[in-house]
Amino acid sequence: MLEVEFAQLSDNGMVRPHNEDYLGHVLAASPEQARSHGWLFALADGVGGAQQGEVASKTAIESLVKGFREAAKGEPLTSLLQRLVRNANSHVFEAAVAAGPAGAGMATTLVACALRHDRAIIAHVGDSRCYLIRRGEVTVLTRDHTIANEHERLGLLTAQEAAEADSRHVLSRSLGSNLFVNVEIDDHQVFPGDVLLLCSDGLHGPVKSSEIAQIVGAEADLASAARSLISLANEKDGGDNVSVQLIRVLSVERVGMYRGRPYRLR
Repeated sequence: MLEVEFAQLSDNGMVRPHNEDYLGHVLAASPEQARSHGWLFALADGVGGAQQGEVASKTAIESLVKGFREAAKGEPLTSLLQRLVRNANSHVFEAAVAAGPAGAGMATTLVACALRHDRAIIAHVGDSRCYLIRRGEVTVLTRDHTIANEHERLGLLTAQEAAEADSRHVLSRSLGSNLFVNVEIDDHQVFPGDVLLLCSDGLHGPVKSSEIAQIVGAEADLASAARSLISLANEKDGGDNVSVQLIRVLSVERVGMYRGRPYRLR
């Protein structure tokens, strides 16, 4: 059976008076639920400078968590997350419309990780990230949806130019900014000992991937690692809200598929 442990922490940072990040999770309450539904972790970052970013992030996470809890048993995680993130987008968009002028520009990023058996399904919109730390090596599993990153992908900017461009903070897509959203989803196999990190740009902006790997590798306790990551982000910058979720895979259950149904592999 898939088993995980996790910790999460969110901080205002050193400048902003309130926090526009919002975190949520669904933990499997039994071995049966771990197999039928799995685990969900999600983080949203209300768009800075836009109206009611904290409302947008909370609305998105609450919609996602509610939908995951109510999902049918065994629904494939890829299609489930696709549907739930699109529903979350609709809820944020509708909340903005209902708020009238006060809701103009309401939007949020979202990154979500659902785990079942030996798979991690990552869905994201915006520039909140998911990292995989495996045997001391760190890999970014998401692609920032920013103008600078899109220009780099098209060959209009080099990686160095994109990293320094003013448009590196300008989102090319977000939840709530339009009625429909393009959700990016990837499927990854996980192994015991893997650590997944979900974070807002308040962390990955000032803190290097190598520093993230070093801190996570040095801290056996995930809560301590989360505190150390946020402390470093505030020390190096502190100009933004910073949030992290850390998930360590303790054991997995390898499965195959036959006629759409999973079966255990020995």
